[in-house]
Amino acid sequence: MTKMAGFRPKHFLWQVEGKVAHIQLDRPERKNPLTFDSYAELRDTFRELRYAEDVDVVVFLPNGGNFCSGGDVRDIIGPLVAMEMKELLNFTRMTGDLVKAMLACGKPIITAVDGVAVGAGAIIVMASDIRIATPEAKTAFLFTRVGLAGCDMGACAILPRIIGQGRAAELLYTGRSMSAAEGERWGFYNRLVDAGALEPDALDMARRIASGPTFAHGITKTQLNQEWSMGLDQAIEAEAQAQAICMQTRDFERAYRAFVAKQTPVFEGT
Repeated sequence: MTKMAGFRPKHFLWQVEGKVAHIQLDRPERKNPLTFDSYAELRDTFRELRYAEDVDVVVFLPNGGNFCSGGDVRDIIGPLVAMEMKELLNFTRMTGDLVKAMLACGKPIITAVDGVAVGAGAIIVMASDIRIATPEAKTAFLFTRVGLAGCDMGACAILPRIIGQGRAAELLYTGRSMSAAEGERWGFYNRLVDAGALEPDALDMARRIASGPTFAHGITKTQLNQEWSMGLDQAIEAEAQAQAICMQTRDFERAYRAFVAKQTPVFEGT
């Protein structure tokens, strides 16, 4: 197992409080764009989180009034224009691997969005489990604006599952901004809160989830992601097996004994 409280990334901010990890991109003067290095370090971090014993929930926070402005035009877009196909495919696979790592990390991910979350920033929000935003948040899958397809980093697979095929198609074809109100109405955002309440609200939810049966939460995340590709019979059988596994945990026993004693269970993730 891995401990990540002492992790010191080079390309973003990282903090662990309790068993909640905070991540912030750290270029607020540019609205927090991603670079080749930050993409790769985020991917590697989420891969490592799968084995972290001291982190149960991850919260992605904004910085300086914005979440993420996508790939840096000078540091990423410019160099991509000069690359050959093999290099380009290496890059697009690497960015997709970030989404895969987020989905496979075994930890619930909460994203708190203020200001812009566009391009790859919108993808990070999309790939999270729970999304909270301010009324001022603007989210855009703007790949067509730079002459690319909307099918980037899993957008054509994941976004329609969240907001529906027609709405996803509109956003991916036009690249227009989805307002926070639209995002909440369409189910992309779980709720909207004022800017001053955004971080406390996200962290409070993270702490509440982290106080629950975290081993079982990891099973829930796995099933939420895997059952989209299952038939109903497969899904019900997979859930039967998953729940039987959870029934072998001490947390299941702790919940029972607390209920009998009319107490609140204290879960330990085992």
